[in-house]
Amino acid sequence: MAQPYFLGCPQWQHPAWNSGLPPGKSPLDRYSQVFNCVEGNTTFYATPSREQCQHWRSQVPDDFRFLLKFPRTITHERLLSGVDAGMRDFLDVVAPLGDVAGPFLLQLPATFGPEHLNNLWLFVDALPAPLTCAVEVRNRFFFSKGEAEKALNRGLRERSIARVCMDTRALFAATPDNEITIEAQRKKPRVPVHLLPGDAAPVIRYIGHPDLESNRRYLAPWVERVANWIEEGRQPYFFLHMPDIGDALSLTEIWTDLLSTRVDGLEPLRFNEQQPQLGLF
Repeated sequence: MAQPYFLGCPQWQHPAWNSGLPPGKSPLDRYSQVFNCVEGNTTFYATPSREQCQHWRSQVPDDFRFLLKFPRTITHERLLSGVDAGMRDFLDVVAPLGDVAGPFLLQLPATFGPEHLNNLWLFVDALPAPLTCAVEVRNRFFFSKGEAEKALNRGLRERSIARVCMDTRALFAATPDNEITIEAQRKKPRVPVHLLPGDAAPVIRYIGHPDLESNRRYLAPWVERVANWIEEGRQPYFFLHMPDIGDALSLTEIWTDLLSTRVDGLEPLRFNEQQPQLGLF
């Protein structure tokens, strides 16, 4: 039976997770017994080999989803201009993941502004069917509720493309009194939470407060929204980040505990137990 939503992290392994995940043949195998999706951040920095993609595919169940990021050479260096060949080369390499590929993540830098929107439409319109993507923007004009944001949202809605929502409110509520928090606040954008209603499955990236318990108040509004999406059959993607990614399993316990009180049939995940704990998945 398919799960009612997708839950994942920005990576599938971390030394701090070794005692918490169930046993398995590899880190990805262990991760995919608990989570049913992952952000493919590795493809942003370097394109894997086709053989590596085949190996990843062999380690996950059929209902698992990779949300792979397009390489930064395409999104950040070229701003989607003149990248048709690069896009097709990348898609050819990751083709072995085709049946477990969710929407590709098109993360655009702050330098990608309203004047580049036509690049975006040419790029997404050139994606071979049935592939699709989810678009994350960081330029301030796309959060101003002005003509630029209206044009962006209209184009995404017309194409049934999700606008990725990055929620960094919890992160920036933290006092930057340690190197990990300072670095996380430096790297992550401080942008408003803007959701785009539409037909595409929502994609949420939540960046947590370093104090785990402080996340409960910031996660609470998402509980109701995600529950509503589940009830509508939307199957949203919900990714949990932490300044120290080693804390992601503990944040997952908090999130699934909150959501299980709202959605009948969902059980909270519990880690660091002796027996394999599959929980929600």
